[in-house]
Amino acid sequence: MSLQRITDSLAILFISHPIVFWHDSEGEFLSTVDNLVLDDIHIVRLDETPALQIKIDVERQPDQHWLFYSTQPEPDPNKDWLLDIRLRSKSFKADSTSILLDDLGLVSQTLRGHLKDRAKFLRAKERVERLKRLVTASDNADDLDRKMLAVLTRADQPELFSILQRLFATLVVDGEVNLNAQPKTWQDIIANDLEDAFWLLAKTHLGYAETEPSLRDLLFRILVTDFSRSFMGEPAEALKHFILPERNLAANASVFASRWRSDLAHYTSYNLITAVVGQDLDLVHLLGGLSANDLSEVMTFEEVERRIISDLKDRVLGGSGAAMDSVLTLIARRRDGHWANQILANANDVNRALAASYDALEAATHFLTLKDQYRSGFSFTSSEAGFSIYQAELYRFDQLYRHFNRATEFVEPMGWAVLHELKQRIEAAYSGWFIPQLSSAWGKILEGEAGLLSSWRIPGSINQQNFFEKVVLPLSDGGTKRVFVIISDAFRFEVAEELVQAINSKSRIKASLSSLLGVLPSYTGLGMAALLPHQTLAYKINSSLELMADGKPVSSMEQRGAYLAAYSGTAIKAEDLLAMGKDKGREFVRERRLIYIYHDRIDLIGDKQSSETKTFEAAADTVIELAQLVGFIVNSLNGCNVLITADHGFMYQESALEEADKSTLSEKPEGSLLAKKRYLLGKDIGCNTKAWSGNTALTAGTEPEGSLDFWIPKGANRFHFTGGARFVHGSAMPQEIVIPVIAIRSTESELAKTKTVSISLLGASNKVVTNNQRFEFIQNEAVSERVLPRALVISLRDGDQPISNEQTITFDSTSQLLDERKRSLLLTVLSGSYDRNKDYYLVARDAVTRVEVLRAPVKVDLAFSNDF
Repeated sequence: MSLQRITDSLAILFISHPIVFWHDSEGEFLSTVDNLVLDDIHIVRLDETPALQIKIDVERQPDQHWLFYSTQPEPDPNKDWLLDIRLRSKSFKADSTSILLDDLGLVSQTLRGHLKDRAKFLRAKERVERLKRLVTASDNADDLDRKMLAVLTRADQPELFSILQRLFATLVVDGEVNLNAQPKTWQDIIANDLEDAFWLLAKTHLGYAETEPSLRDLLFRILVTDFSRSFMGEPAEALKHFILPERNLAANASVFASRWRSDLAHYTSYNLITAVVGQDLDLVHLLGGLSANDLSEVMTFEEVERRIISDLKDRVLGGSGAAMDSVLTLIARRRDGHWANQILANANDVNRALAASYDALEAATHFLTLKDQYRSGFSFTSSEAGFSIYQAELYRFDQLYRHFNRATEFVEPMGWAVLHELKQRIEAAYSGWFIPQLSSAWGKILEGEAGLLSSWRIPGSINQQNFFEKVVLPLSDGGTKRVFVIISDAFRFEVAEELVQAINSKSRIKASLSSLLGVLPSYTGLGMAALLPHQTLAYKINSSLELMADGKPVSSMEQRGAYLAAYSGTAIKAEDLLAMGKDKGREFVRERRLIYIYHDRIDLIGDKQSSETKTFEAAADTVIELAQLVGFIVNSLNGCNVLITADHGFMYQESALEEADKSTLSEKPEGSLLAKKRYLLGKDIGCNTKAWSGNTALTAGTEPEGSLDFWIPKGANRFHFTGGARFVHGSAMPQEIVIPVIAIRSTESELAKTKTVSISLLGASNKVVTNNQRFEFIQNEAVSERVLPRALVISLRDGDQPISNEQTITFDSTSQLLDERKRSLLLTVLSGSYDRNKDYYLVARDAVTRVEVLRAPVKVDLAFSNDF
C-alpha cells in the first residue's frame, strides 16, 4: 500500500473518529509511519510510550486527533490498559491482505487466509489488475480461483469453457500439435498453486475426477464423450473407457466441444487437435463399418466427415429414387455442421475440400436422378421441341456436370481418392451417354430436307443476327432510351441460368432468361458481328476473313466501337468500364444511347490448349464478374435496360477424347480458308457425308456475295486440325447454338424485392425436461427467386448467456408442401440448477448477420432427469 494511499485512508477515518489504532503485527509499515504527514494528527508509537502517559495525554487534550501505531497484535481486552480509549476509537488495517481485500472490492473477511494462500499469484501487479476487472464483491474462494485461472490463461470469460479453450490452444505451436506438452500457461497454473483448483472445476462441471489427471486425458474424455453422445448406437469398446461417467455432466462436454469448434477465434486449434486425437484413437479403423445414418449427428472428428462422405458416395453409385432423397437430406444436415460449413469453407483447405465433397455428391445425385428419368435416351418431334426441352431441362446435364467437376477441383489436391469412382461414373454418364444420346437425337432434327439445317429457323425463336432489331430496338424506344448490351464470350445457356439465379437473389434487380438461335458456324467473329445493329452482314474474302456490317469492318472491338458511333453508341471492355468508377463511368455513358460491353473469361481460358482444363473455373468466375458488372451498371450508372448475351456457347468434357470422337477428315478440302476443330470455312468446298454442311447466307444472314460455305463435325466430334480438344465450339449442338439472352430491369416494385424465409416453432410444449431436447421448426414459405434460403444458429439462452450448445440449420426447401418444409434439431442443455418458474429462451439468429429472428420462452425443469 503506497504512502499516499495510507495517508488518504487515514484522513478519511479521522473525519468521523478522532482516535485511530493501527496494529501492524508484521511490521510491514514501520518505516512508512515515520514518513506520514497528517495535519493536526498526533502519531504515537505504543511500543515507545507508556499506557499511563497515553491515557493522561488523551484526557488533557480532548480536541486532539490521535494515531496509535503498534507492531504488536491487538491485545486481549482483559489485558488492554487502553481498552476504554479503544472502545471509542476506530481500527485501521494496512496489511497486504487487507489491502487486497479492499483493492479487489471483496467484503468477506473469511477470504483473508485464501488470499494468503494465493500470494504467488497476487505478487504480480499486472495479474492483480486484470483480476480486479473480474471480481465481484460477493465472490467466494472458488470464484476467486476460477477468475485467477481465467487471468493466467487469458480466457475471454472467467468460466471453465473459456479456460479450456485457451489451455487446449496452447497445445498447438506453429501449426504442430503436442498433446503431451506442458505449455507455459499450464506451468503458470502449477507455479501459482492453482492446479487443484483447475481439477476441481473439471470435476464440478464435467464429472472428471481421475486420481492422476492430465490435460491430455481430459481432452480425450471430452471429445470421446461428445462423439458417443451424438452417435446413433453403442460406441466401440475401445472408446467406452474414455466416456465421462456422470451422464448429466457429460452433456456439458458436448456443449463445450460444440462451442469450441464454432468459435471463430479457436476453431483452428480444434481442427488441428482433433485430427491428432482421431489418429491416436485409430478412428479410421473404428468407423469403418458405420453408416452415414449412424454418424449423422456427430460433429466431433474430421474422420467422421470423411466416413459419411465415403458412405454417401457408395449410396450415390448404387442408389436411385428414395435412396437419393435420403442422400440429399444427409448432405443438408452435414452442411449445417462444423466440417463442411459454408462460412468456414474458405478458411482452410480441409474445410473447403469437405464442403466441396458434398457439393460434388449433390451434383452427382441430381445428375444421376435426371439421367434415370431419360434412361431410354432422347427423342424430339421437331426442332422447336428439341430447342425448348433443352432450355427447360436438358441444360441441367451440362450444368450439373460442370458443378460436379468444379467441386472435385477442390478435393483432388488433397490427395483423397473418395470421389474417383464417382467421377468415372459421372464422366461415363456425360461423355459416354448424355452427349452421344443428345447428338443422335439432335442430329435427326438437323438433317434431312425438312431439317433445321435446311432452313435455320425455329418457330417462336429469334435468330442471333436479328438480335438488335428484335430485342434491343424495342427496349431503346427508337433510340431515346439507353441500353447496355453485355456480350460475354462463350457464355453458354446453362451458365446464364446460374447467373439469373444470382441476380434475382438481389433486391431492385429482376432478370429473365430467354434465348436466340445462334449463327453457324458458332464462333466469335461471326457471333459478335451478328449481334450488332446492321442491314447487311458479309465476309471480306481475305486472309483474315474479316466480317463487314453494312460495308464496314467489325471484326475487332475497336472496329465495332467505331461502327456503333452511328447509333449513338460505343464499345468497351468490361474491365475498362469498371475501372472508370461511378463518376467517370457516368460521364462516359452520358451522351450515348447504346453501350456494347465485351466480357471475356470463359473463351479466354478455354480456347487455349494450355488452360482449357480450367474452363469450369472460368465459368464460375464469369457468374461472379457479370453479377458485379450488372450491379455497377444499375447502381452506379443508373442503367435501367441491361441485356446479357453471348457470341456462342461451348462444349467441354473432362476426359481426353478417343479416336472415335474425332472426324476422319484429316485433310482440308480444296477451297478451305479457315479450319478449326469444330468448323471449316471456305469457298465452293462442296459437301461431305461425314460432316454437316451449309452456307452462312442461310445460317447467319450474310449477303450471298459475301457468304462462305462451311463444314461442321456431326454431334460432338472434332476435326483433326489445330487447337485444343476438350473445349470447343463452332458446330450445331445445343450447347453451342442455344444463345442466352438475359434481360435485366431495375425496379422499386415490391415484387422485385427479395426477402429471406421466415420460420415458426412447432408444438405447444415449451418445457425442457431432459439434457437433450428436440425442437421442430417449419419454414413458412418455399424458397424461390425472391424468397431466399437462410441459415440460423439456434440455442437455449438465459438472457444472452447460452445454456446449451448452438446448432446451425439451413431452411432452403423449395417444396410447396408444408410437411416437406419441417426441420428439427437436438439441443444439449448444460447441467446445473434452473428455476422452473423462470423464462429461458429458445433463440434463433442469422448465421451470417447474427440478427435475431426468433425468441420463444421456455421453461427448464431438469429435476426429473437428474433423479435418474
